[in-house]
Amino acid sequence: MRLLHNLALVGDHQLFARFWRSASLFWRTRKAWVVGLIVFLIAVVLMQLLVQVLLNIWNRDFFDALERKDAHALWIQAKLFLPLAASSIVLAATSVWGRMTAQRNWREALTRHVLEKWLENDRFRRLNHHMVKGSENPEYRIVVDIRVSTDAPIDLSLAFFSSIITSITFFGVLWSIGGSITVTALGVSMTIPGYLVFGVIIYSGLVSGSMLLFGHHLTGVIERMNQSEAEFRAAADAFQNDAKSNDGDKRHNLQLKLHSVLLWWREFLWQLVRTTFVSHGNTLFAPVVGWFLCVPKYLTGAMTLGELTQAAAAFVVVQASFNWVVDNYQRVADWRASVHRVATLLLALDECEAAEQRSPAKV
Repeated sequence: MRLLHNLALVGDHQLFARFWRSASLFWRTRKAWVVGLIVFLIAVVLMQLLVQVLLNIWNRDFFDALERKDAHALWIQAKLFLPLAASSIVLAATSVWGRMTAQRNWREALTRHVLEKWLENDRFRRLNHHMVKGSENPEYRIVVDIRVSTDAPIDLSLAFFSSIITSITFFGVLWSIGGSITVTALGVSMTIPGYLVFGVIIYSGLVSGSMLLFGHHLTGVIERMNQSEAEFRAAADAFQNDAKSNDGDKRHNLQLKLHSVLLWWREFLWQLVRTTFVSHGNTLFAPVVGWFLCVPKYLTGAMTLGELTQAAAAFVVVQASFNWVVDNYQRVADWRASVHRVATLLLALDECEAAEQRSPAKV
């Protein structure tokens, strides 16, 4: 049976649309359970934000007491920290349970759907015989890529939602504590209201832009690396499946597949090296930038030590929220690569199904 494919011409939008057509079945067929779980996860995120705000206030009060050398106030803050820390730990564990429950159920639903299409009418045999583009190493796509394509969206969506509400909340902290600052340059004085807010926006924009610049090839590299890993595994399995044919051609093919794996792994390595420059640099510089922006007001007495530490901590929180792209760039790239691989397999199975309908007698 001749299967017609030109998946090379299929763009990201079409691949995602095909993936979502199957992946969304889980969300459309179990609405009541899904809605309840979503509400639960959002509630946990909001409670985590509340605890984070309380810890930020605690940070201010603790360092103000430290600056005053007030032992009684320090003891009170030490006792307040314990329930806040316990709440944060419990909420973090609860969030893990909720996220992984959703991921497990979504993975199960999509895997069963793809397996049904793959096994129906022995399509897996015809895909293997014709080696249709998009059907290479379907076992790897079903086992690994479906897991990644269903795990990542839940983690990333919750992190993105948390980033938005966290940045909005802590914007208020930066604006109220930082206030305005007067800068004099070339004999001209200029007052900048809410200067910490503008500072964190500019800094975050520079970091996110740098990550996009350094890591724009990462998705394609991960997709090709995963494919080469799958082909290497298939070449190794060929010896076990056909022990009588351990000839030179198979050994040579295995060496070629290994060489491909190592080449793409090396390219992946250099992609990570480039993105690590940005991500690790941001980890080091973000708190320091926050401190330096606050120091001028502290030195003039316009800020207490507690307010300085509170504002610096809020600066780090906001820039981390703004730099969601930086922190999750590799995860997004992994997800996109897996979505592409699952979608191309689904398109190959669609073509098999269409061919069966055109020539039912040959199936």
